[in-house]
Amino acid sequence: MKHYKVDFDSMLWEKPAAGFQFKACEHDGTKLRLVELTKDFVETDWCMIGHIGYVLQGQMEIDFNGNAIIFSTGDGLFIPPGEKHKHKAKVLEDVVKLILVEDI
Repeated sequence: MKHYKVDFDSMLWEKPAAGFQFKACEHDGTKLRLVELTKDFVETDWCMIGHIGYVLQGQMEIDFNGNAIIFSTGDGLFIPPGEKHKHKAKVLEDVVKLILVEDI
């Protein structure tokens, strides 16, 4: 295995949407992402990707098809993939930073 340390400081931010940027490392079917969201981020479609993660900073609300849960600094999250667990995130503070681990 050639990856033991992920040097996020040396990576460039990818910015796929307003208010959403990330840095990612992929290895053997798993992706590790450092994610930063701002209040400009608006999730219009339901996400059905599974996420395992940890909130480094900030507060966000995740709507699970009408059941909203607030995640804050220090909270972990475990969202299985699929329609049953579809979700949308909303940023409640200026910035939310989190680490996410995802299957690719």
